[in-house]
Amino acid sequence: MQSTILDWYAANARELAFRRTNDPWSVLVSEVIAQQTQAERAAAAWERFIAEYPTPAALAAVSPAVVIRAWRGLGYNRRAVALRAAAVRIVEDYDGQVPDSFDALVALPGIGPYTARAVLAIAFDWPVAALDTNIRRVVGRAFLGATVLPERDFQAAADEFVPPRHAAAWTHALMDIGARYCRKRDPRCEACPIASSCRYLAAGRPSGRVDRGSSKPVPFPQTTRWLRGRILDRLREAPDRTFVDFAASIGAHAHDAVLREIARLHAEGMLELAGDDPQRARLIAD
Repeated sequence: MQSTILDWYAANARELAFRRTNDPWSVLVSEVIAQQTQAERAAAAWERFIAEYPTPAALAAVSPAVVIRAWRGLGYNRRAVALRAAAVRIVEDYDGQVPDSFDALVALPGIGPYTARAVLAIAFDWPVAALDTNIRRVVGRAFLGATVLPERDFQAAADEFVPPRHAAAWTHALMDIGARYCRKRDPRCEACPIASSCRYLAAGRPSGRVDRGSSKPVPFPQTTRWLRGRILDRLREAPDRTFVDFAASIGAHAHDAVLREIARLHAEGMLELAGDDPQRARLIAD
């Protein structure tokens, strides 16, 4: 199955810009951008972002306001603030080099176990499985036959399946197979390149959840996300260091709801208030 998967990927890989590099910082940025973002759109955004901030030092040198403006259109703006904070930590603690240790990576702001393993596999060729939703589903079905295992055992089994010296290609290949064929609903088993060896298909495609758990953050309700986006858009459009007055409702959201969301954004480090005034805010300038 390993050789079949790697051969299939060599001939059928999706052409995504960030797959052309194994630079650790570039990989880390691509993984952060790709969270909750469709792959092709993430690749285009990554090309723009990495051209402007090609190293941790380049990102660490700018203010959170600049990063939030650069992040426009990608959603989940907390990721931008956390990525800059991670860049600062990398510069201060690791001389500007992304660490190659799982413990060091997950200690960086905004970096969880999935992202850490993805960086280790893709950038450093460590034989570890980065279990995003697609990879988890392929491993759970094809290799384990939809067997439900405790999380630690599932991770250990998935690590064992990673072929030595091919961790990056393996990671990308399973992502693509999961996205194209081993879909959560209506899997395309008849076209899947590993159908002949798939334990899940051989067992008659038993029901049961094999993609439990997720590395992705729990999203805000759609209406709250819309409001947060409109608040940040107003701040992005304001001149640098200028406070914006939020003295009225926004859309269908009453003024008190706007102020509550401004307070949350302030607590998350994405904006600052004008003294004690809860309705005057700006992107963090320093």
